[in-house]
Amino acid sequence: MRGAIPLLLVLATTFGCQSKKSDAVVAAPTQPMAGAMPGAPAMGAGLTGKVLERIDASPYCYLRLQTARGEVWAAVPEAKVEKGTEVTVANPMLMSNFESKTLKRTFAEIYFGALAGPGEAATAAAPAVGAPAPMGAPVPAPVLIAKVDKAAGADARTVGEIWAQKGGLKDKAVTVRGKVVKYNPGVMGKNWIHLQDGSGDPSKGTHDITVTSQDTVAMGQVVTAQGVVRVDKDFGSGYRYGMLVEDAKVVKK
Repeated sequence: MRGAIPLLLVLATTFGCQSKKSDAVVAAPTQPMAGAMPGAPAMGAGLTGKVLERIDASPYCYLRLQTARGEVWAAVPEAKVEKGTEVTVANPMLMSNFESKTLKRTFAEIYFGALAGPGEAATAAAPAVGAPAPMGAPVPAPVLIAKVDKAAGADARTVGEIWAQKGGLKDKAVTVRGKVVKYNPGVMGKNWIHLQDGSGDPSKGTHDITVTSQDTVAMGQVVTAQGVVRVDKDFGSGYRYGMLVEDAKVVKK
C-alpha cells in the first residue's frame, strides 16, 4: 500500500569522512511513502537488527542494520551506537526512493523511526518520523523547534505533558499549542497535523503530537488545537497510533 505522505526529515554528512553541510530540516521529499510492504514490520512493531554501519548527520544518523529480513537502512535521531550493537527502531516507517542531497545518494528503501531505549517496548515511541499521519502511521517529524508558550485553560497541556499523562487523558479533551511541523490534508476525510512546542523527548518521539481536524493550517504556523486524546488508535491494516488528538478545533494564533 502506498500513501502520498511526505516525511519531514533531514539527513546529512558521512561519519568518519570529511565534514559536509547538513540538509536543512524544512522540505519534504516528493517521493511517495510506502506503507506495509511484504516482509516489512507493521506500524507499532519494532525493527531489530545489528548495526553494520553508521553515518552521522547531527542531530540524526543513518544505520545499516542486519535484520531477520536481511540488510536494511534506518534513520533515527542522533544516538551513540557502536558497530555490532543490536538495536530496535521503534515505529519504523518505510519510505521508498529517499534522496539525501548532502550524501548525494538515494536509498531505495529506508525506515524512519526512533531508537527504543534499554528495556523499553518498541511501541513506546509511537508517533512517528512521526512521523506520519495516517496510512502508514508515520514517525514523529524530527524537527527541533524553540519553545512555544503553553495554551491557557484548565485542560491545557504541552506536547510532552500529553504524552506523559496519556493514560489519564484517554478520551478526554485537551488543548495544546504548538508549531505546525508537518501537514497532510484530506487523508481519510481529515487533515493530519503534527505539532511541536519544544517539550518532550525526541529520542522517544514524545516531542511531536499528531492532531486530526477539519480545519486547515499551514507549515510553520503556531496554532492552538482542542480535541480528544485517543490512545492506541488502530486504523486497521496494521496502522496504529500510540496516541493522538482527534477531531480538534484549530485556532491560528
